[in-house]
Amino acid sequence: MNQTEELKKLTKLDIYPASLTEADGATYFLARSGSGGEKLVGWVGKSALAGKKVGSLAGKDVQVGPTDHANALALRKALPWTAPRCIGLATSVGLGDRLGLATPGHVRAVRGTGLAPIFAQQSIREMTRTQRTADQVMDCATWGVLQEGYRDGFGSDGDHVQRPEDLAGVVAAGFTMFTIDPGLHVVNQADTMDSAALSQAYAMLDWKTFDTTPSALQEVYCRSTFDLADGSKITFGEDTFLRAAVKYGAAIVHVVKMYRQLKSLCKRPFELEASVDETESVTSQAEHYFFAAELKRLGVQWVSLAPRFVGRFEKGVDYIGDLDVFRASFAQHVAVMRTLGPYKLSIHSGSDKFSIYPIVAELTGGLVHLKTAGTSYLEAVRAISRIDPELFREIYEFARGRYETDKASYHVSADISKVPPASSLSDAQLPATLDDFNAREMLHVTFGSVLTADGGQRFRTRFYAALEKQEEVYYEVLAKHIGRHVAPFVRYAKSR
Repeated sequence: MNQTEELKKLTKLDIYPASLTEADGATYFLARSGSGGEKLVGWVGKSALAGKKVGSLAGKDVQVGPTDHANALALRKALPWTAPRCIGLATSVGLGDRLGLATPGHVRAVRGTGLAPIFAQQSIREMTRTQRTADQVMDCATWGVLQEGYRDGFGSDGDHVQRPEDLAGVVAAGFTMFTIDPGLHVVNQADTMDSAALSQAYAMLDWKTFDTTPSALQEVYCRSTFDLADGSKITFGEDTFLRAAVKYGAAIVHVVKMYRQLKSLCKRPFELEASVDETESVTSQAEHYFFAAELKRLGVQWVSLAPRFVGRFEKGVDYIGDLDVFRASFAQHVAVMRTLGPYKLSIHSGSDKFSIYPIVAELTGGLVHLKTAGTSYLEAVRAISRIDPELFREIYEFARGRYETDKASYHVSADISKVPPASSLSDAQLPATLDDFNAREMLHVTFGSVLTADGGQRFRTRFYAALEKQEEVYYEVLAKHIGRHVAPFVRYAKSR
């Protein structure tokens, strides 16, 4: 009888074989109490984890404890590979998990690809909508990594942090990367301001933080020619400079202040991403250069940057726009990145943008971070359509009623009139609704309402119960879907 079978017999639990691992004389494992049952952590020998003795094996105590926060903290110390780390300039993929159930599927999608995964990734906005904490996000990643025995290392991302007061929570939870989102400070109107309005707005910037004067900064940019890595050049006329400075000046100041606060709060190595993707106005090449050059001058160190690229990056659906235009524009951003970096270009709202992945992978040569989140929730909904069609129908109809309200904070264009009622679909047709543009966006943006309806009593309990009972269905569809995301980047990741 092998060790897994011995432990199963002794504990009367279903052991995840891949989780068995030895460290400092103890053997750790993850298990669950039957199909859909509670997940528990176990160990043979001495450990700092807390639990109760259930028997002995080879003269050592066998104990089982809860997968709670205290044991997650202890496990991360005992098995460092279950804790996040900085991942640097490795080709990477962010894998948001709004349910706390997706990590095993994510592991299966990235294992052996050469990409560095970020398993613990959630924005403050998402945590608010799903009523989860930063500790819960981190702990779910830890237990998922243990379940799959994934020892190759992973990162964690406190995503889209907009306010200084939100930093403390993600720092305390042990996150290793922080995505600063200064989008509220981007002046989109700069694109259309007249010269007088631009000059007035420029004079009002926070020059103390910029650590220069208005005239001195303007002279630096307007009297110079900047050579780029691809052999091209950038020149700033007065109009181009003022629009860039007004559009992104306050955003730069915000990132600088957030970075300085992070340095005072986080007494361990960390990584920074800056993101201006969630804005209406596209980031030009000159504006990217100005934004990055000023961050660099002001002492900010960052690992990735997300401009607002040309075209439409709507949630959970493919890129909308001319691919030739995207390629030409993206090449300009790569030239800036290679000149002022190295840093990675970060693709936000990156879920399901299959048509641009080959372009992005090729032009960056792997210096890229692909960020996904909602697509993993959508694949959970697809799994529900297979596991519990009736529950899926209820969620689907609820989402039809909520879409017009919930879409307010998203850039989406689904037409709800084109989403057929669930009553018109057979059970066999339900999974395919997740491939329909309009239904997919509808289900995406309503995730928070679905999970919190009636205090979570309406759907959440049954949603989790269905996925936990047949977890392999979810892991299967998720690994397949995320696998499509990472495949175009594998060659470049492995060559870095």
